[in-house]
Amino acid sequence: MFIVNVEGAVCRDDQWLVITRSMKEEHAGGTLSLVGGKVEVEGNTLDILERTVKREFYEEIGIEIKDSVTFVYSSSFVTEDGYNVINVVFLCEYDSGTAQRKSPDEVEAVHWMTYEEIMNHPKAPPWTKESVKRAAAARK
Repeated sequence: MFIVNVEGAVCRDDQWLVITRSMKEEHAGGTLSLVGGKVEVEGNTLDILERTVKREFYEEIGIEIKDSVTFVYSSSFVTEDGYNVINVVFLCEYDSGTAQRKSPDEVEAVHWMTYEEIMNHPKAPPWTKESVKRAAAARK
């Protein structure tokens, strides 16, 4: 069995929207990350991944993204606690709202950073760099 996680990559004016994960987070606390979270059980439904990424943006940082999201890539990993996770990254387009820390248990800080700033940031883990790299390629 897998936990399914989704993340969204938003770029505006050549800056990417990333967060510093709260130290309260069980996985990768204190690191740079795209906005995202776990898919919740909804029974039989359509577009669950897309709706989840939209919900996570609103819950964590208070912004709306446009309905159309583009699949970038998927990966899998095992958490420190031994949980198997499938991670799905989408390229998303900003719609409205001001990005701010809305969920302190999940988000320490919100940042708009250039590609280079993320790639050179000491708290950017390899998987965040990979996601931003692939999202940047998908924008072209």
